[in-house]
Amino acid sequence: MGKVTGFLEIDRYDRKYKPAADRVRNFNEFVIPLSDSETKKQAARCMDCGIPFCHNGCPVNNQIPDWNDLVYTGNWEQAASNLHSTNNFPEFTGRICPAPCEASCTLNITDEPVTIKTVECAIVDKAWQNGWIRPVIASVKTGKRIAIIGSGPAGLAAAQQLARQGHSVSVYEKNSKAGGLLRYGIPDFKMEKHHIDRRVEQMEAEGVNFHFDKNIGVDVKFAEIQEDYDAIILTGGSEKPRDLTIEGRDLDGVHFAMDFLPMQNRIVSYEISDNERTISANGKHVVVIGGGDTGSDCIGTSFRQGALSVTQLEIMPEPPEKENKELTWPFWPLKMRTSSSQAEGAARDFSVLTESFKGIDGMLTGLNCIKVDNNLKKS
Repeated sequence: MGKVTGFLEIDRYDRKYKPAADRVRNFNEFVIPLSDSETKKQAARCMDCGIPFCHNGCPVNNQIPDWNDLVYTGNWEQAASNLHSTNNFPEFTGRICPAPCEASCTLNITDEPVTIKTVECAIVDKAWQNGWIRPVIASVKTGKRIAIIGSGPAGLAAAQQLARQGHSVSVYEKNSKAGGLLRYGIPDFKMEKHHIDRRVEQMEAEGVNFHFDKNIGVDVKFAEIQEDYDAIILTGGSEKPRDLTIEGRDLDGVHFAMDFLPMQNRIVSYEISDNERTISANGKHVVVIGGGDTGSDCIGTSFRQGALSVTQLEIMPEPPEKENKELTWPFWPLKMRTSSSQAEGAARDFSVLTESFKGIDGMLTGLNCIKVDNNLKKS
């Protein structure tokens, strides 16, 4: 825990964003970090709640009260060590995790949870700045050879843990760089990709071998992998989108998010040039079908490409502004949330079903939609 009376004396204060008018001009991260002193104050708000429900909310079981206390007392390096004991890549989660831990925080009963995600990101960023994050090289080698197919966050975490146990680890990735959807799905304005690159450098120093542009089953036969390694770990993510099989789906101008987002990421990272772009929102009125995080990423990317307008359609009804704490806490509540991308000027409509696409000469010109009643029950 932090300061015994911290939650009574200190108000919640979180990171701010650069103005939307400025941040949409590029694909850089735009979150403004708190100062060290302000971060310590926020860590001090972690209360002696008896049962830390934030543990239940955190998918990787971070020891949140422990490193909050360490930050409060100024032991940043020890806080970084504690954070890494449960999380291989806290700079990833500190930027893109939705923070279910904060929903589970006891202080969320009064809508003022500890800024856990902000403190986490501050710890790992300071650790990198001060050189506290170094390769952990196994002192004893097991002689076992392990192949990991897929270099997304699961594959990277598995590779790092296994290499530190002394195994010889090889990671095979079909793309030209590591990260999977972490690199090619999540826009750079949410997480710049140099965060991945320095982790890859750390892992290479730990003995992990990366093989890029190797699509197993296409470039390399799976039988060869089976013959050469003692164990194989499959960590390939899901890149198959859910289609909307309605009239007009084949019109030019209807795209999957998984075609749209990776292309922009590859342009930002100079893997392809802007001249090779085949999908662009520049000068267009964009409709995003789907109200989740991927849809939000498409909104932010569209604005940065120069879209004239962006409208997001969600088939579910508009959620309440505030949840009923007696029914939901400490679980993740259904309530109205506005992402940074949505706040950049997107129009949002709920309870909308797209029935068909319409177009002229094979080009998309509009959508035919209806309002749905999500409260109807089958008799």
